[in-house]
Amino acid sequence: MKFLIGLMTAILMTGIASAQHGNTPAGHVNLGIKGGANFYNVHNNNSTKYDPRIGYHFGILGHIHFNKSFAIQPEIVYSAQGAKIDDGTTKYNLDYINVPVLFQYMFNNGFRIQAGPQVGFLISAKSKNDNSTTDNKSNLNPIDFAASIGASYVFPPTGFGIDARYNHGFNNINANSDVKSTNRGFQLGVFYIFGYNSKH
Repeated sequence: MKFLIGLMTAILMTGIASAQHGNTPAGHVNLGIKGGANFYNVHNNNSTKYDPRIGYHFGILGHIHFNKSFAIQPEIVYSAQGAKIDDGTTKYNLDYINVPVLFQYMFNNGFRIQAGPQVGFLISAKSKNDNSTTDNKSNLNPIDFAASIGASYVFPPTGFGIDARYNHGFNNINANSDVKSTNRGFQLGVFYIFGYNSKH
């Protein structure tokens, strides 16, 4: 986790330096911030079904251009996930630090399609029922692997944009159960890219 944060920090510092020196589109790096809403659920391989938890996410991103059409976007994002259980009376709150690495194809009109892997680090897992709270972190795996796919749009030449994506978890989040449970969810958000240039 410390390595990933250090790597992301290095990328973002490079972005600031490149913006100050006016790099060309190829190899250009931008720093950005993002945030928005989560619509997450926990999918089980038995008959148990939950209702989605509505949460939020926020974080930082680095946008790295290979050329005018292709880019890679690593992010560090806090994400409030989980599900609602028993007709919504119990909330299963799972909080992660997610690190997606998205490969993007950029159209000339500001529209982008994106896909890539994501690794999540569990920082909190609690079930809440009325005034009772139970810590479930020890019962869950600390790392979650997922794939992310979606699209975004940057409003030229402002640097502001909107983002929509679906995240599909693959590994079992349960550490002490034969039931396989995976994280799945949609994210809708907004972002701002510093030093954005519509030609990039």
